[in-house]
Amino acid sequence: MLLIALGLFLLALLGAPLFAIIAAGALLGYQRAEIDLAALAVEVFRLAEMPVLLAIPLFTLAGYLLGESGAPRRLVNLTQALFGWLPGSLAAVALVACAFFTAFTGASGVTIVALGALLYPALQQAGYDEHFNLGLITTSGSLGLLFAPSLPLILYGIVAQQTEVGRGVGIDQLFVAGLLPGLLMLVLLLGYAFWHSRRLPRERKTAAVGPGRALVDAAWELPLPFIVLGGIYSGYFAVSEAAAVTALYVLVVEVVILREITLLQLPGIVRQAMVMVGGILIILGVSLASTNVLIDAGVPERLFDWVQAHVSSRLTFLLWLNLFLLLLGCLLDIFSALVLVVPLILPVAVGFNVDPLHLGIIFLANMQIGYLTPPVGLNLFIASYRFDQPILTLYRATLPFLLLLLFCVLLITYWPWLSLGLVGG
Repeated sequence: MLLIALGLFLLALLGAPLFAIIAAGALLGYQRAEIDLAALAVEVFRLAEMPVLLAIPLFTLAGYLLGESGAPRRLVNLTQALFGWLPGSLAAVALVACAFFTAFTGASGVTIVALGALLYPALQQAGYDEHFNLGLITTSGSLGLLFAPSLPLILYGIVAQQTEVGRGVGIDQLFVAGLLPGLLMLVLLLGYAFWHSRRLPRERKTAAVGPGRALVDAAWELPLPFIVLGGIYSGYFAVSEAAAVTALYVLVVEVVILREITLLQLPGIVRQAMVMVGGILIILGVSLASTNVLIDAGVPERLFDWVQAHVSSRLTFLLWLNLFLLLLGCLLDIFSALVLVVPLILPVAVGFNVDPLHLGIIFLANMQIGYLTPPVGLNLFIASYRFDQPILTLYRATLPFLLLLLFCVLLITYWPWLSLGLVGG
């Protein structure tokens, strides 16, 4: 058994598809428990019974359509026109625009590639030093993961619901729970950006268009947050219905009204979005099967007993949890980490009286920072490739931002009200 496990681990290191490794582990567990191997297919099919699962492909499609249209440019122009009177306003534009874009795409690397081409040259022309520019854009790429309708928020809710530990975790509750922690990160980074830019001249002259024109240009994109959040919390839409309305709205605006995406381009964009969705869903399906094997084998209970024997308090557990999640964020993409690790740590966290909603925000906040954590944070390598800079330069450039975000994670971890206050926790 140990040799087989080591063999699977070695295959993963050599680049074997993650879903194949997880499925092989689940099949091995079923065989040892003398359960029909068809149970794996049954678990994958269970995905079809989750109504909220429809939100993943629909929000992903909306995000990809926005990314391929002129929406990023219009969003940058709008924030720059409105806040150009502030010293350091262009840095604020980068932070806000990237957070908005990542919230809808759910992929921080896409944000760095898509908006970096707009923002990096603009920051250089405005007089910001190169290290600050690199650190700002690399960090901004992951800022929106705590804001609705981020795919990691939805995926955590789905996995937590299947684990059935602690109080129920609603997707709409997660959207609310991520609001204050996400704003805390955004505000602290905005404060640092304004402080760093205090000696630069004001940048109103760099705005591409005036405020009135920018508002008119972005008039079709501005209702999107209200469609998603307003529709859900007013009771008009369920999460999946809000996703359907959002995808239809973006499709009509970008293809029919603004015509920035042609009918010939549309199949290619849909294909790119669904390839990403397919990867997420197949990993989720086989992970549900793997999770059942672990639960049947009593792994979460044994893990909790071991942690309880070596960790004396809830505060110490949370500290070790943060360290583990930061390391995990360096090694795994956020979607794989969610479906593999949440079923294991959720029962342990509940045993230490950590609310599942609070755990979700802690998890995502750490994974967000893991993208920036040396030596192998994914966004560091994406930015290094995108801006043709040595990876050591990215390490130094992101360090001040990383320290601020680590401080935010400590506040989020040890002040549960930030996550639970708005949801009545």
